[in-house]
Amino acid sequence: MVGDTIRDLHVAIAGAGIGGLALAMGLQRKGVPYTIYEAAPEFSAVGAGIGFGPNGDLALGMLQEGFRAEYEKVCVGNMPGEPQDIYFEGMLLQPGLGLNEPWRGHSAWGHPEYVRRGAHRQAVLNIMTSFIPIEKVRFSKTLTEIQQRPDKVFLRFADGDTIEASLLVGADGIKSMVREHVLRPLYPSQVEPVYADSYCYRGVIPTSEAREIFGDLTNVAKMYLGERRCCITYLISKGDEFNFLLCALDDQPLKLGNLVSEKITHEAMMADFDGPGVDERFRRLLSKAIPVRWGFFHHRYTSTYYRDRVVLLGDSAHASLPFQAAGAGQGLEDSLILSNLLARIYHATDQGVGLAPNIRASFTAYDAVRRPRAQKQLERALEMSHMLHFQHPDTGNRVENVAAKLQKGWFEWIWFHDLNADIESAVQLMDKALNG
Repeated sequence: MVGDTIRDLHVAIAGAGIGGLALAMGLQRKGVPYTIYEAAPEFSAVGAGIGFGPNGDLALGMLQEGFRAEYEKVCVGNMPGEPQDIYFEGMLLQPGLGLNEPWRGHSAWGHPEYVRRGAHRQAVLNIMTSFIPIEKVRFSKTLTEIQQRPDKVFLRFADGDTIEASLLVGADGIKSMVREHVLRPLYPSQVEPVYADSYCYRGVIPTSEAREIFGDLTNVAKMYLGERRCCITYLISKGDEFNFLLCALDDQPLKLGNLVSEKITHEAMMADFDGPGVDERFRRLLSKAIPVRWGFFHHRYTSTYYRDRVVLLGDSAHASLPFQAAGAGQGLEDSLILSNLLARIYHATDQGVGLAPNIRASFTAYDAVRRPRAQKQLERALEMSHMLHFQHPDTGNRVENVAAKLQKGWFEWIWFHDLNADIESAVQLMDKALNG
């Protein structure tokens, strides 16, 4: 039986994705008891390339001081000899790619203090799990029911197993069962992720194959902008592999419905990038993708990240469109703040104090610090989608207009945020809630 004093604190984490693992890393380092419950039979990565931005890199280093050294061994930026402070260079999807346009050479965005880093998601996962004792993880645990009592949380799984915990952290992804528990009673319309009327095809190929198509354009990360279609490319796997997404707005908004992905024919996939407005090189690239449409979903509105002893983190809380490559970084910030608050509870001097007011105060502080910032990132990612697909009223169908907008401080508030100040603010809010 789980008690309800500080000495009895035990955290249940639903989901072993990037967010859940990051929280576990933080709790492990600070000595807070936890168990991860993962539906899959083993650690597994969905997707290929991943990057966190300077804020995410910093958060991971603060969560586990040994992470950064290992990450440096697997990450890659632009090719050696190319500028590493370029986040992406904007070009055209249409024939010619804009190579002869007057803006060519001036259409990149980044920051002098930005250093491009990206890696294969599986490599990042391997590093994160190296800091987590395997006995702290239980696999093949599909969560089916959550019951809250005044003094604990009961979790039931598909295999019939039932466990008790002091609190539950939902890091179970965009189609989160924990999100439904948190929001259904008061905000039922906010439970389901919203289809953003867009989808992508994605793939990873050897960089040597990519160079056969794009030549030295593979050396620097690119966003190729177009009318209702775009392409995003960058290097992973120490530069040996080339990650790409070919994205399109959906002419039939309800086609994907609540499905995250759907298999289609190769011919249907190729037809999405047919026509005179697309350079032939992109059709050559698309032919190397698996014919699966990956729908883009996001959580447009979220009125709270917690309900009593259950709290949301990462994509469960604020799933975002990928066009700022900042969603994972926001989940890492969640984990940093929440792990610090839970550690403050667990290491309190009086171990006999009841957990309920401490949990309530920590979740209130976490929600106040994290939700506005994550929501702003989500909204800006949607605006980025409008720009890349030439649907934004301010930038229209001009690459130079998009680049000019993104070069004027668009990313600085994400990348160079003061995370120590956020921790301090959250701790102060928690203490105020407990003592006020």
